Parts: sequence; C-alpha cells; structure tokens
Amino acid sequence: MRSNITRGTAGTETNLSPQEQAALIATAQRGISVGVPKETEMQENRVSLTPDAVAVMVGNGLEVFIETCAGEAAKFSDRDYSEAGASIYYSSEELYKNCHIILKINPPSVEEVGWMQNRSVLVSALQMGQVTPELLRALNAKQVTGIAFELLQDEVGGLPIVRAMSEIAGSTVMLIAADYLNSNNKGRGVILGGITGVPPTKVVIIGAGTVAEYAARTANGLGAEVKIFDNHIYRLRRIREGLGPQIYTSIIDQVNLDDALKRADVVIGALRPEEGRSPCVVTEEMVSKMKPNSVIVDVSIDQGGCFETSEITSHINPVYKRYDVIHYCVPNIASRVAHTASIALSNVLSPLIIRAISQGGIEEMIFAKDWFMRGVYSYKGSLTNRHLAKMWDMPHRDLNLFRLARL
Repeated sequence: MRSNITRGTAGTETNLSPQEQAALIATAQRGISVGVPKETEMQENRVSLTPDAVAVMVGNGLEVFIETCAGEAAKFSDRDYSEAGASIYYSSEELYKNCHIILKINPPSVEEVGWMQNRSVLVSALQMGQVTPELLRALNAKQVTGIAFELLQDEVGGLPIVRAMSEIAGSTVMLIAADYLNSNNKGRGVILGGITGVPPTKVVIIGAGTVAEYAARTANGLGAEVKIFDNHIYRLRRIREGLGPQIYTSIIDQVNLDDALKRADVVIGALRPEEGRSPCVVTEEMVSKMKPNSVIVDVSIDQGGCFETSEITSHINPVYKRYDVIHYCVPNIASRVAHTASIALSNVLSPLIIRAISQGGIEEMIFAKDWFMRGVYSYKGSLTNRHLAKMWDMPHRDLNLFRLARL
C-alpha cells in the first residue's frame, strides 16, 4: 500500500500516513491524540499498541502517532502501523510534544517528561522499586495525570495488565530456570522435572499469585516437586484446588522456608507488593545455605525483590552469582516474548482508551469509575498515591478531594 510522507518545518521527515487514511486523520478529533514512543530502557522489547489495535482506535476517531521502530523488537514494522492508520514520527521529542495521551511500557525519563504537554496523560508501568522523586517532581511540574499499569484495575477489581504479564512471566520463568540449571550455563547440570529412576527437581515458589500458578503448572507438568509459600491461606487454597494435592503449600515461616531453600534446585520469588513494595522474606544468610549452582529467579525485582541478595539485572547481563547461587533478576521478563506480551498489553489498553474517550475523556473516566481511579498516582501537580508520597516524604492529596471540588 502506498504511503505519503509529510515534512516538518525543518525539512525533516516527521510523520508517515497512508493516503487512504489521510481524510480520516484530517477530520479526527484533534483534541485526542495518542502517542507511542520507542522504548529505550532496560532492553525493553514490548510496545503498548499493536497495529490491529491502532486500526480500531483510528476507526473510533482517534489520532495515533507511533515513533519510528517502536514496534520493531516486537516484530511490528512501521509499515504495519502506517497501513493501520497511524502516523509515524521520527523524533521522540516531537511525538511527546504533539500527543495528549502517551502510552509507554517503562516510566519516562525526566527529559522525556520535560517534552510532554502540560496536563497530558501518561499510561505506563510505575515500577515502585525504581521510581525516583526527581521523576515524580517532573510529572507534577507538568501537571501530568499518571496512570500506573500495576495499579490499574478493571470493573471486577482485578488487575488486568498485571494479570496478563504475570501469566506470561509464570509461563516463561521455568524455561529460564531450566536454561540456567543446565551444564552449558555452569548450572547444576540437572533436568527441570524428573525422569524414571532419578529424583525430581525441587522447585520452591514464594508467593501464590498468578505468576506462581503458571510457574507451578509448568513445573508440575514436567514432573518437578513443587512447594509454594505464601502468607495468605486463601491464595494457597486456590492454587491447591486448581493444581491438585500433589502441590505442597505452606504459610511463610522461617523454619520450613529455610529447610525448603536448602533442598531447592530452583527458587522463584513472586510475592505481590505490600505497601507499594514486595516484602523481602529471604535473607542473605538463607541464600548462603542454598545448594551451589542452584537458581533464583526474582520476578518481584521491579517492586523491590523478595531476596536480600537480589540486584536488578538486564537481558544483556541477566545473571550473577552470590554465595555460588545463580541469581536472575531481570524486571521485564515478559519482554523475552515481546510479540505475545505486546498483544496482551494492547488487548487491555486499546479498549480502555476508547472507552475513556467515549466517556468524555480520561478525566471524566477517572471520576466516573472508581476502579479506573485506583490506577492514578499523580493528578494536576499532586501525588495521589499514598504509598509513593510516604516513600519519598512528599505531599499527598486524595483524588476524592478533586472529585468533591468538581461537584
């Protein structure tokens, strides 16, 4: 399909749109423009909108702008987006300056926030374990409405993006562990699972949420011996009912957990955050007693981690050893399967933005839907998330006060 290129004031290529969509874009609601920048942090391969989602959004009267190569790592080309009706920007700064709603994976840098329009909307991960006061102050200075993936709920109180990424992480994490257990990676040289006449691999999972459910299902299917620890009985009961009585479950107590860690070949950290951060339940001393060349995968690292020895790593250098135990602490595990993860993200974000616009805009959606409001952490120059404000000793305003002011 042919595409036409429009040139900016400096004579550089700024956007790309198919001729068939030119009239639609010209008559779209210009007050509602959605921008998807290219991710630059932590080897992030995901993109927040797929071309199919862009086509639906354009069909609903939205303007969508994609930074060039934003979807390349997830195997979506600029041509795919152009043919779906998006305009392609060749400058991050121009995209931020011209869009009212920014959809990102990682939080923006302070510099990127400086490019954003005043009172624009940012939808991205917050990453409570890595967020800085400088970023929060920059968002407040621009009066940006910040909506966090981790906090965003649906109408039944679920966390749709967290759930989707947790399903992917849980399904992927055992493949990662199996890779680092093998001899080629200087692991223990054992197979993940079990075969006839050989004792099964011992897997310990700390946490009983979605990650644990999918990780346990994979490990159990391979024949591993699985033990799951959590402090919530209802979560342990749900997993046992779903996966069967062969799954060992226990409340987190130091004696049983310490003993399980000593015997484990693989330990998965998947505790949900409390008070904004994941609780650290495995001490350095406990790690020091684990088997040589056993594997720790800390899925909770983006929320602070649940091992005292955890430090953030990347896809380029994903592991390190501490006390001769292999640590894998990459915060964006879902980025390993970027195409699948991008579709999952887009399936949540695209309908949500379209619904918000039909509601009268993001602001109207915030105050009309309590479940949507819970995703907001900054609004009109104020932090509205109590945990963030407490963490950095910054002022906090309840969003309900803004709601009352509107009445």
